[in-house]
Amino acid sequence: MYLVKSPLLLKWYYPSLVWNKSRSDKVIYLTFDDGPIPDVTDFVLKTLKSFQAKATFFCIGDNITKYPEIFERVIGDGHRIGNHTYNHLKGWKTTDELYLRNFSKCQELTATNLFRPPYGRIKKSQIKEIRKYYPNMKIIMWDVLSGDFDINLAPHKCFKNVIKHTVNGSVIVFHDSLKAFDRLEYALPRTLQYFHERGYTFETL
Repeated sequence: MYLVKSPLLLKWYYPSLVWNKSRSDKVIYLTFDDGPIPDVTDFVLKTLKSFQAKATFFCIGDNITKYPEIFERVIGDGHRIGNHTYNHLKGWKTTDELYLRNFSKCQELTATNLFRPPYGRIKKSQIKEIRKYYPNMKIIMWDVLSGDFDINLAPHKCFKNVIKHTVNGSVIVFHDSLKAFDRLEYALPRTLQYFHERGYTFETL
């Protein structure tokens, strides 16, 4: 069970987190979680380049270690990097000490001021710990979840999720992962085309 549009209650409960950007400009913020990995991240980079679009990649530290050349390609193409923990930890089921240690291990590789908690699940105590040691860290959530990770979701439904709920300043979540690829491969180029035709630009966070 997941909600495509982030509910106002969550935004109220976590007011210090970033859920969306300014609603006044026709700008969309595409984000990609869980990479970098061969083939899928390569596809994303190629597709973004074809639309001259920029995006933000929330990378798993373990994947950076395994595929450093793909990680460098993301940076070389002018995209932003975010921390997504080293081992994709679920904050609600992880002690604060372990969570911070895993976050810091990824931070050594990413050297970023952007963090997205895997699954969007993080305790307030973990937010406090991260900000104690990294006071400039921005914790990025989203307001549109494509659902590309859902193997039961038809690719065209994934695309519909995005275009139905995206507005000015939306932060959209896709995944550059093998699990998501069937839906990502269909939805990403169509999303870019749809909003490009309507005068939107795609920028980094």
